Amino acid sequence: MRGLFPMVVALTAVAAFAQDVVQLAPEQVKVVFENDRVRVLQFNEPGHSKLPMHSHPAYVSVGFTTDDSKYTFPDGKTSNERTKADGVTYTKVMTHAYENLSDAAAESVMVELKPGTGAAAKTTLDPVKLDPKHYKVVINNDEVRVLRAKYGPHEKSVMHEHPASVAVYMTDGHVKFTLPDGTSRDSDTKAHDATWADAGKHLPENTGDKPMEVIVIELKK
Repeated sequence: MRGLFPMVVALTAVAAFAQDVVQLAPEQVKVVFENDRVRVLQFNEPGHSKLPMHSHPAYVSVGFTTDDSKYTFPDGKTSNERTKADGVTYTKVMTHAYENLSDAAAESVMVELKPGTGAAAKTTLDPVKLDPKHYKVVINNDEVRVLRAKYGPHEKSVMHEHPASVAVYMTDGHVKFTLPDGTSRDSDTKAHDATWADAGKHLPENTGDKPMEVIVIELKK
């Protein structure tokens, strides 16, 4: 029985590291939405606030503020990171604690990627190739392709398609989506909103009087 004690301690430590950040800090981390592919979290961490040790699956993070952060890992090592507003990063499975080193609040949206259920829908109308004026690739790996889309006032794209994806809006937006059958729908969004879309085709148009920017996180699994 004595030999089991270190194992029990180790398993307890692993379980502690696997805690859900939403349960640990519900006042700082909110679930925007969740489905079988992703869980989308909104972080709002006041200046000099902390998050205890917790775990994430692989994720994409979209930052809205310029941040000065400290991360502590299970082995005791630390890493200080400075990130700019509008930055987008991809991180593999991670366990860490967090501290906001700044006086200002840190705000971001995190898209946690659930284990893949198969290959993504095949697409042929790639917005990056068909409309390079508005769509640029930010990240591309075996799990996601992340696009940054920028539209001037009243600019429109061409008909294109995405696999299942999450859109994170960097600005307020008034968008008209025209579908392949000729029907259309209007969408009003606010900066920091995040929305889900199944695989499909559309032609977006910025119907507003101001520029619009959105991060599109396309899922490959």
